[in-house]
Amino acid sequence: MAPLLPTIHDPSVLRQFDRAQLKQLADEVRTCVLDNVSRTGGHLSSNLGTVELTVALHHVFNTPHDRLVWDVGHQTYPHKILTGRRERMPTLRQLGGISGFPQRSESEYDTFGTAHSSTSISAALGMAMASKQKGEDRHAVAIIGDGALTAGMAFEALNNAGVCDCKLLVILNDNDMSISPPVGALNRYLAQLMSGNFYAAAKNVGKSVLRAAPPLFELAKRLEQHAKGMVVPATLFEQFGFNYVGPIDGHDLDSLVPTLENLKHLHGPQFLHVVTKKGQGYKLAEADPVAYHGPSKFDPAVGLVKPATAPKQTFTQVFGSWLCDMAAQDGRLVGITPAMREGSGLVEFEKRFPGRYYDVGIAEQHSVTFAAGLACEGLKPVVAIYSTFLQRAYDQLIHDVAIQNLPVVFALDRAGLVGADGATHAGAYDIAFLRCIPNMSVACPADEAECRRLLTTAYEQNHPVAVRYPRGAGAGVTPALTLEGLPFGKGEVRREGKRIAILAFGTLLYPALKAAEALDATVVNMRWAKPLDVELLLKVAATHEALVTVEEGAIMGGAGSAVLEALQAARIDRPVLQLGLPDRFIEHGDPARLLAGIGLDAAGIEQSIRSRFVQAA
Repeated sequence: MAPLLPTIHDPSVLRQFDRAQLKQLADEVRTCVLDNVSRTGGHLSSNLGTVELTVALHHVFNTPHDRLVWDVGHQTYPHKILTGRRERMPTLRQLGGISGFPQRSESEYDTFGTAHSSTSISAALGMAMASKQKGEDRHAVAIIGDGALTAGMAFEALNNAGVCDCKLLVILNDNDMSISPPVGALNRYLAQLMSGNFYAAAKNVGKSVLRAAPPLFELAKRLEQHAKGMVVPATLFEQFGFNYVGPIDGHDLDSLVPTLENLKHLHGPQFLHVVTKKGQGYKLAEADPVAYHGPSKFDPAVGLVKPATAPKQTFTQVFGSWLCDMAAQDGRLVGITPAMREGSGLVEFEKRFPGRYYDVGIAEQHSVTFAAGLACEGLKPVVAIYSTFLQRAYDQLIHDVAIQNLPVVFALDRAGLVGADGATHAGAYDIAFLRCIPNMSVACPADEAECRRLLTTAYEQNHPVAVRYPRGAGAGVTPALTLEGLPFGKGEVRREGKRIAILAFGTLLYPALKAAEALDATVVNMRWAKPLDVELLLKVAATHEALVTVEEGAIMGGAGSAVLEALQAARIDRPVLQLGLPDRFIEHGDPARLLAGIGLDAAGIEQSIRSRFVQAA
């Protein structure tokens, strides 16, 4: 049988395929995903689970005229393969290559950029209503996972969409709920029947006839709900105003295709519930979808293997170890995560302290206010959250935590650039958006040992404190096993030099030290973006001709801006060079290459200082 995938340069070809060809194509797409992710690394389990659904959507709908909006977006590799990007898959998530998420600038088939969750229904509804307003005949389809559906924004969109008369289809890709996948001919028949015109017409005719006799109408309505409820969990979504269909097997093209075709011809908001399996078609990923969620390079024939030599301890692991040790010492500590147990390092904490562990789902806003409620009752909440995801809870951070000055610790993982996940996951803005909030403090540890000690310092405070640290490992400084903190709001001089002083915030201390050797510059480990160690700053400013601030965060409003504000308040006039993340979004790629590209490696720091101060002198 001749391969089909090489013949597909856009999805229009799929619309000519019969069911047998679609099944063959799905197998080829799954192989393509596995081959490429094993070479580049990336999201695997989620993409293997959406192959048949992707094939069916592009077969039934006239994309890109019809809009597909994927949520979260890390399950779109099959979509990329079928929309003209198959040959670029070897560049996935690499510098200059294609993104691991939908990106409007990359393809007209990527109708909406997604990487944070729970946005698809809102965006697709906006597209559907825009089409209606402009008189265009097109469908908008939101594909949302059961995890993403836990966020309040998804329900806000459902509530709005249910009263809108437009061509909107919401597909719930259910791969983790405790619902057994319904299979077999009966289920297939029911799904097709309930999505067909006959069922919809019969239901509407019955309503119109009986509406004149309210008691009979109410009885018929209850009977319909009861009968339908025996085969599907329809009530919730129909209360929102959707016509609910499912659940159906999301890997069965003989069920998916006719059901989608029927739904395509119905009026008003439709809701299709499909059940899929993460890792589908690759036994190792099926058995452990968490381990294969975002693997690095591996041999598909062998699977994931532990490295021969133990890797350096990551900042995430440092946090996880500290959390367990502090919890053992203080019974008031509780750990909170918005659906990032593995990513934030809480696996061991959940095992050891299950009664003090809270995974609230993909609900960042709720996680922060929930922590505030716990703190009001005398507990000591630690919210483990990525820097990029804390952005989603900014209102709660201000109103529910900071205004009430509650002692909540925010462990901000993935601060700075994150590499392959790109701009949507970079923690570029936390210093800028946190330091302007009264009562908030922000710690910037330079290495693993300092991270553990600053977490302790943060925990000891009676007000909200954030500790920001990057993805992966740092300089490799082994933390002590004690729970000893560091002086609150105080930095330290790490190298004595002449003329120029480099003020480093966070892990860029180490490239700054290397640059300082070539320049004979002073280096200060500032440790805190807020409160700034003004006493140390003024002392250094008084003994040096120029200052340089270095941070892996946005320059605008960042730690360097805090230094300028402090100098101005003290009426000290010194030239200051601010080095940090520029005012643009930095795309995916190897973190070291990205930092070098914006001059934040040792060579770049040295060159920037020479250009500004040394050559000028």
